[in-house]
Amino acid sequence: MADDSTISVTGIGQAQSGRTIPLFLTRDPVIFPFSLTPLVVSEENLPALRLAMEDERLLAIFPESPNEEELSVLPMPISLQYFDFREKRRNGVGTLVRVVKELNFPDGSVRILVRGLKRIFCRGIESVNAVTSARILIYSEPPEENLDTENKARQKGAIATFQELASSLPGLPDELQVAVCNAESPSRLADLIADALNISYSEKILLLSTVEVRKRLEILAILMNRELEVLHLGMKIQNEVHQAMGQQQREFFLREQLKTIQQELGEDSRNPDIIEIEARLNKTELPAHVLEVVRKELSRLELIPQAAPEYHISYTYICWLLDLPWCVYTAERLECIEAQKVLDADHYGLEDVKKRIIEFLAVLQLKANEERKAPILCLVGPPGVGKTSLGKSIARAMNRNFIRISLGGVRDEAEIRGHRRTYVGALPGRIIQNLKKVHSNNPVFMLDEIDKLANDFRGDPASALLEVLDPAQNFAFNDHYLEVDYDLSKVFFIATANQLETIPGPLRDRMEIIRLPGYTSYEKREIARRYLVGRQIKENGLKVKQIHFSLAAVDELIDHYTREAGVRELERTIGQVCRRIARRIVDKEIAEGEKISVTPKLVQELLGARKYILDEAEANPGAGCAIGMAWTSCGGVILPVEAISLPGKGTLKLTGSLGKVMQESAETAYSLVRAHASEWGIKPEFFAEHDFHIHVPDGATPKDGPSAGVTITMALISHLRNQPLKSRLAMTGEITLRGRVTAVGGIREKVIAALRAGVDSVMLPEENRKDALELPEQIKEKLEFYFVSDFKEAMKIAFNSVPRRKSK
Repeated sequence: MADDSTISVTGIGQAQSGRTIPLFLTRDPVIFPFSLTPLVVSEENLPALRLAMEDERLLAIFPESPNEEELSVLPMPISLQYFDFREKRRNGVGTLVRVVKELNFPDGSVRILVRGLKRIFCRGIESVNAVTSARILIYSEPPEENLDTENKARQKGAIATFQELASSLPGLPDELQVAVCNAESPSRLADLIADALNISYSEKILLLSTVEVRKRLEILAILMNRELEVLHLGMKIQNEVHQAMGQQQREFFLREQLKTIQQELGEDSRNPDIIEIEARLNKTELPAHVLEVVRKELSRLELIPQAAPEYHISYTYICWLLDLPWCVYTAERLECIEAQKVLDADHYGLEDVKKRIIEFLAVLQLKANEERKAPILCLVGPPGVGKTSLGKSIARAMNRNFIRISLGGVRDEAEIRGHRRTYVGALPGRIIQNLKKVHSNNPVFMLDEIDKLANDFRGDPASALLEVLDPAQNFAFNDHYLEVDYDLSKVFFIATANQLETIPGPLRDRMEIIRLPGYTSYEKREIARRYLVGRQIKENGLKVKQIHFSLAAVDELIDHYTREAGVRELERTIGQVCRRIARRIVDKEIAEGEKISVTPKLVQELLGARKYILDEAEANPGAGCAIGMAWTSCGGVILPVEAISLPGKGTLKLTGSLGKVMQESAETAYSLVRAHASEWGIKPEFFAEHDFHIHVPDGATPKDGPSAGVTITMALISHLRNQPLKSRLAMTGEITLRGRVTAVGGIREKVIAALRAGVDSVMLPEENRKDALELPEQIKEKLEFYFVSDFKEAMKIAFNSVPRRKSK
């Protein structure tokens, strides 16, 4: 049991002398003075009850103390007094009660009705003849507390708040409201309201333990205001619900009345949406499995009220099914000759792509309609070579509709497969959406920038495209929104990409790859002459008869004002020339009817100084220099390589912003040359006593790749033999430690760059002979090609030891 200091409370006031009263053990309910409360008597409390009934019928009740979790939610911090009894913590402040009535039931249970009298404090526990009693102090409120003006004011405020609360709370007896209004003192009022409020156990313990009337009224005001706010909020919510339900009921009754009026007038009372859908259903040709789904959904729609959210979801779903071109096809143009004319008229060059399209049309002519399946192509090439415009040209050549979607930055799988209908605002994927827009089931469908797909926690769009671009699966493409198989096998899919490496392997495997290399200067000139110049003249308000671009001016723009694999920048530059001529016409510097001839001189006058200096191979670079060839995203360039030696400790130094692969290639070439140096009369001590420095000019430009291996080897050998290489000879090829020259890529771009730089001979790996045969005839006529398998063959050519021979 706790000592006196533990259970004492501040503001106790005067307490009467101690008495010993039988102890009644209970947790709930909390009994306040002046309250009338029924209790169930347990077996352990029967001896205390019998002792009390023999005397003054008084019992001491000390409820269990709340735990820490219950105390933490109280509106204010408090430290309660308690004592431990029979492994339970009991509150130090309790209630003295008198048994008003005892009821004995046939089942042996006993119930009593008690009235609270006073607050009491425990001063000790005694046990005599198996009856537990408590030594208590009876607390009486000081008379001045009930007469205090502030407490009287608080009493009136509490009565007003309770009346407002009672007017909204059902079940409170009228007698209680009368008792509250007629309470003699603030103390009695506080206890009556505390007993009547539906508050938590810990809050009731707080009110019982607070003996000071002023504090008790403060706590009671906080609790009543909280209950009032909760009650008002609940009533507000209830009113909103009733209003919403009332509006729905009103609409329902009005619709029923409207149906009755229409029936009396002999009009059709059916839902107009249902009538519209049935009319469309009779006119639309649908596959059997789709027709079954539409009819099932339509019968469900008839049972749903129009105001229900599910109605609009179901109605939109049926509209999507009816809007899609399930059996709508455009008449194709399958004549190969006509298609070839359309392709040639729209694009210059690109023979590989045109050849593949014509082959596809030839196959379609030989196959029956149900056996025809469209190919899936992937056009890979640098920006500006005409991949997107080629898709439009293919659609025009085949007389099909054209659709294009850009996949750059798409990272949500739902963009391809659609959303489930359970989501708010759900829609089909972009494949189905665009088929609805074009309203045909056999369009040319371009998936632009497929190499720039992204992925995150929302899914991987590239994986979703596997089903779309697989001929073995796309005849039954399943969109999450439709949940009905859709046949995509007749759709001609064309994907475009700048880089093949960033496309996932499984997706790349499902497409036929067609590479679009960069244009040669001759091809750019023809494209500009046939297409770009005329288009830009019209777009800039000039007349074709008024302005003439000379071929020399076009070459000036290609060689000195643009540097790209495609022709996009070239078209912008031509447009810039046209705009500046238009400005001169407006400013009266050029007469309106005067014919203008655009020459290289006028180009420089309009655009300013040349932006790019054309790469030019040195005629006599001297010993230790070789001309290599490199591929870039803008086409090819020549790559001079310089090698020197100087007294040192035998180290190899590489400069020129070389990547790791190119550095390894240079080390391989150095080791190869060092291994064979004795054949040229170079002693081994020379390498130990000299440092070698290999430099690739244009040091600010990063360079990488293995294709400069044979060039570095020839530069080192030229330096060691102190003998210049053949004049205007460019070379490319990977070198191995055994001296083999192996194949490299980008032959077309490299050879074009060499020709543009003034090279007249090109040395290539023997394995790249097939690539040289595919070069344009105008290039093969201007260059001499040599093919080598190892570095010794390369030495014979590089040092003019073999007769010249042309490739065929």
